[in-house]
Amino acid sequence: MKKKISDLIKKKDKQKIVVLTAYSKNVASILDKYCDIILVGDSLGSVLYNFKSTRQVTLETMINHSKSVKLGIKKSLMVVDMPYNTYRNPSEALKNSRLIMKETKCDAVKLEGGKKIIPIVKRLIKNKIPVMGHVGILPQTDKKFTFKGKKLKESERLLKDTKLLENAGVFSIVLECVETKLSKKISNHIKIPTIGIGSSVNCDGQVLVIDDLTGLSQSKFKFVIPDP
Repeated sequence: MKKKISDLIKKKDKQKIVVLTAYSKNVASILDKYCDIILVGDSLGSVLYNFKSTRQVTLETMINHSKSVKLGIKKSLMVVDMPYNTYRNPSEALKNSRLIMKETKCDAVKLEGGKKIIPIVKRLIKNKIPVMGHVGILPQTDKKFTFKGKKLKESERLLKDTKLLENAGVFSIVLECVETKLSKKISNHIKIPTIGIGSSVNCDGQVLVIDDLTGLSQSKFKFVIPDP
């Protein structure tokens, strides 16, 4: 049975949410058995094309890979990253997100940012385009990839941003490299699921790049299994 966004929201505080990336039909068909969400991430830029930054990923590339991924999905929700410079204002975001939804038949799009993108999020949701948020490290715009939320001012801003995103209507928020205590505080503070990547086990779910999980990438990661 095809999963729904409402099913995902109901899992908060009850069952951990599984999110993995896929960039092709064959990988998606394997992951579909185990995932709540399959994310077509702009991380494909570094994983598949050896780009130095996700900024080099184009809308056309995201759509083409997403079309392939969709062929392998029967039950998981499919979320597609909106690439850099495709949602600089509400009108541009609506035009490009509609194109993504139409061409790929995905269930939602994911946008990076907090307070600054609230008008964009509201425009998309008003037009019935489901949105997943993303705060913490923002690979499309951040110059330094360091843990977020260690300083009080930054911590307060992130907490406020997640609440603003929830109020704007996103159904879930990715927390990337957010400090452990803050990720727990955010998860307890909002009513929608938090999906962590490098943000501790305190989130409602986790997202991993499939190539990292399976050891296909050259990077070395330590995956921690929480105590039962």
